[in-house]
Amino acid sequence: MQASFRYPAETGAGGGAVGDNVLRGRFLYSEPMGRHVSWRAGGVAQRAYVPADIADLCLLLRGLPAEEPVHMVGLGSNLLVRDGGVRGVVVLLHGALRDLALEARTQGIPAAPEGFPPSAVVYAEAGVAAPKVARFCANHDLSGAEFWAGIPGTVGGALAMNAGCYGAETWQRVIQVLVVNRAGRVAERLPQDYVIDYRHVARRAGQEEWFLAGWFRLPRGDGAAARETIRELLRRRIASQPLGLPNAGSVFRNPPGDYAARLIESCGLKGVRVGQAQVSEKHANFIVNLGGATAADIERLIEKVEDTVEARTNVRLLREVRVIGERA
Repeated sequence: MQASFRYPAETGAGGGAVGDNVLRGRFLYSEPMGRHVSWRAGGVAQRAYVPADIADLCLLLRGLPAEEPVHMVGLGSNLLVRDGGVRGVVVLLHGALRDLALEARTQGIPAAPEGFPPSAVVYAEAGVAAPKVARFCANHDLSGAEFWAGIPGTVGGALAMNAGCYGAETWQRVIQVLVVNRAGRVAERLPQDYVIDYRHVARRAGQEEWFLAGWFRLPRGDGAAARETIRELLRRRIASQPLGLPNAGSVFRNPPGDYAARLIESCGLKGVRVGQAQVSEKHANFIVNLGGATAADIERLIEKVEDTVEARTNVRLLREVRVIGERA
């Protein structure tokens, strides 16, 4: 039977309670989500929660009423929150689930396949920023994690969408994940439990779950070379992407055999605006906030790009970004 749940007073900063257990995280009420998404736009969260750790998050989930909507948010780098806000609870993971370490245990960790070079396993929780994982691995003389330096999100987001860049993808490194379901139950799962594709990950069977952490196997290598690769990738990113303005990274997936940016540019959409939202003049697959853009501006521009590209090329672009919440 579900334990009774009590929210704290809205004026307080402490946690609520589940039965006799007191939550150790923080509730935030009517929290502006523009503070938590990289587009710097959008409405408020009815309630936001910053968990103290995984155990605290599980306690929260076990106690919430079954009808309460729950949204997990990392750095908000592929997320648009509509201007009408979000009902339910938004769980803010960045800076909360932050453990990052070389995995010392071997029991329960899948063995390396035959012929795999000398390696180590890195454990990273969902709230850790992907670039931090890249630097951590390089500083421990591991190779193959450099591409994460170009992903402006968290480990949880990278797992959820198989984030990648520069020819590498997150699930190429995954050997095991830790997940939690809506009832607050934790489980360990393997890659074969999922259908994994380009910017898409789905569990083969069962109810909705969220990623809490991942274990990643990486070959041992030259840390100095890995750090130089990271610097080069960051130079390329700065040169090609509009990092000086709020954006959510690539808005659309690349269609098979082509590039979303090429299609968008071929339709003459670079620089097109809706309100203060603009298709970047630097990279056509980015939409930037010129200052004061609303979520509605951004969403209407996304729809304009989708419709125009489809009308002129017969290709319907698929979104990388998620849109949640209510229209104003």
